Amino acid sequence: MGVSRSARIGERLRRSRRAGHGASAAPAPALRDLVVITGFSGAGKSTALAAFEDEGYFCVDNLPPEMIRSLADLFVHEGSKVERAAVVTDARGGTYFESLAAVLEDLDRAEVSVRVLFLDADEETIITRFKETRRRHPLATSGSVEAAIAEERALLEPLRERAEACIHTRGLTPGQLRRRIATELLERRTPGKLALTFTSFGFKHGPMRDADLLFDVRFLPNPHYVSSLRPLTGHDPVIVDYVNRGGELERFYARLEPLLDYLLPEYVHEGKSHLVIGIGCTGGRHRSVVIAEHLAARYRESGDFLVEAAHRDVERPQRG
Repeated sequence: MGVSRSARIGERLRRSRRAGHGASAAPAPALRDLVVITGFSGAGKSTALAAFEDEGYFCVDNLPPEMIRSLADLFVHEGSKVERAAVVTDARGGTYFESLAAVLEDLDRAEVSVRVLFLDADEETIITRFKETRRRHPLATSGSVEAAIAEERALLEPLRERAEACIHTRGLTPGQLRRRIATELLERRTPGKLALTFTSFGFKHGPMRDADLLFDVRFLPNPHYVSSLRPLTGHDPVIVDYVNRGGELERFYARLEPLLDYLLPEYVHEGKSHLVIGIGCTGGRHRSVVIAEHLAARYRESGDFLVEAAHRDVERPQRG
């Protein structure tokens, strides 16, 4: 009976470890980090791969899952100089993609250090990105993009739980996505510093799926109902003043900030490297933007955290 490729990979690793105890031992395989990037088409996998390439990873795009086994076999072979590798595998692989979960299990059994990055996005975001790039969804050989996304969702669902990091890319610019990857998956982040992303969003545009903490601020005065203020955003001082009328915003900060001051060191103690804090109002244009910007400025000033503010829905057109 033949020996499986994953068994051969595992045996090579075990031989190299045993040999490492001898004086004339051959060098151990160099591979210490294999990252598999997967997720929805249009969710930012090319941007993610570029982030790893910039960090010196050996990168391969559009690799069928079975080829990942071959690549791992090559990299754990004695004499390989590849220490870190990242590969993208997704629905472009067609029917071959369905075997990815089994391939990952084989690599785990072979004791290969493999991590999975899953990039998520909602249907509206994916459709918009395909319209902007004028490219065809890989599963939309016929029929609608919506049907292709539903088919892809069924293929991907088993992989989401396997992922070390799952990043929802709606509202993230390419630069923001690269920073998320740097803080969650790359080794160059500043040791001991928690990365904070304060993200504003509007509940009417859908929930925020990747928030670690979420605060609903719809109880505060809403500038949307003042026609002269509606076109403005939470970046405008007049909006800040309106939301704070009667000191309501200051009273909210007086309760929220001590809570965060308590929680953030606890997350650091637990080894958390990146924390996403969602601030939600109705439309994501006024109140949530004010608060996300305030909190980002406050915690950036302390110097204890890596801080970023993001605004998912601030540019959406406003309706009366």
